[in-house]
Amino acid sequence: MYAEGRAWIELHMENLRYNAGVLQNLLKGNCVLMPAVKADAYGHGAEAISRELQKLGIRHYCVASAEEGTRLRQAGIQGEILVLGYTHPRDFEQLKKYDLVQTVVDCDYGKELDSYGKELPVHVGIDTGMHRLGESFEHYSRIRKLWDCKNLRITGLYSHLCTSDGRSRRDRAYMRLQEARFQDIIKKLRQEGKKDFTTHIQGSYGILNGKELTGIYDFARVGIALYGVFSERSRELEHRYRIKPVLSLKARVASVREMKEGEGAGYGLAWYADSSRKLAAVTIGYADGLPRSLSNKGHALVKGRKVPVIGRVCMDQLLLDVTEVPGIQTGDEVVFIGKSGKERIRVEELAEESGSISNEILSRLGSRLRRVII
Repeated sequence: MYAEGRAWIELHMENLRYNAGVLQNLLKGNCVLMPAVKADAYGHGAEAISRELQKLGIRHYCVASAEEGTRLRQAGIQGEILVLGYTHPRDFEQLKKYDLVQTVVDCDYGKELDSYGKELPVHVGIDTGMHRLGESFEHYSRIRKLWDCKNLRITGLYSHLCTSDGRSRRDRAYMRLQEARFQDIIKKLRQEGKKDFTTHIQGSYGILNGKELTGIYDFARVGIALYGVFSERSRELEHRYRIKPVLSLKARVASVREMKEGEGAGYGLAWYADSSRKLAAVTIGYADGLPRSLSNKGHALVKGRKVPVIGRVCMDQLLLDVTEVPGIQTGDEVVFIGKSGKERIRVEELAEESGSISNEILSRLGSRLRRVII
């Protein structure tokens, strides 16, 4: 049983279902969710998350690589699986075998896909100003010529908003500019009779902050918000949407010991006791995905009390100052993300303390952490 484990993740699937409902209700027209289950569903476990989403009737997903898409197919996931990133030509057969939809990352790559010689379903990426992937919106004639490739079955067209997570006037203006560029490409293609393709441009923040977007799209590539999390702390968004975290991260107290005033602890003796203290060694470390940058500044919950990480976070263990926790003993549960008693630590808080964002923290949680469905 997970209750006897060293460190684990708990997945609260009722929260996933709730979040999916909240986000779907924010979409216009007949737009539906296309969950981003890349990076092992942001560390949650792509197979378990996708199976739960299948129960909700969701049939469109996006991943980062052909390998991620293949694993979903092997787990029995049905429907459209879009590969957002580059796939090397040696893996084109994998796209074909597992019925994966490949992104055309630019027009030259589209020709390379076409030269494979077998029909492949694709979505064409349009770079509307992020300058990452996609053919530039300025190259309409090149985009149009992709429809002449006999082996490309173009089923979708999409772009990516790069300032939708910001709320400044500049951010909002650039988001509107990107949409206008995307809409212009859609309009030109449809005027030429190219109408049989779906469209999508919104991610999580495009849904949450995208009220100024005027278009109605077929899909929304929801990512971090589906998991009940924001990339960074936002009281405004937390209050407005009240999405619920799906993931909790927990470990165990391995041992408890007394420290005398002036004694140091851990590698490099990076922490010294300024008075008599009680320390707990805990069964989790940076090999599990807990950032080493939390050394001497992170926090955890034990018996409903918030306590500090002291000393350096190690590969497999770390130390907590548990002086103020009565009755602590070996085997007690320690919460790094989630609730204990009336206290809660959100991943946004942990990310802030480590100098990162929630997306990175979650996606780097280690494979040796057992995922337990609650």
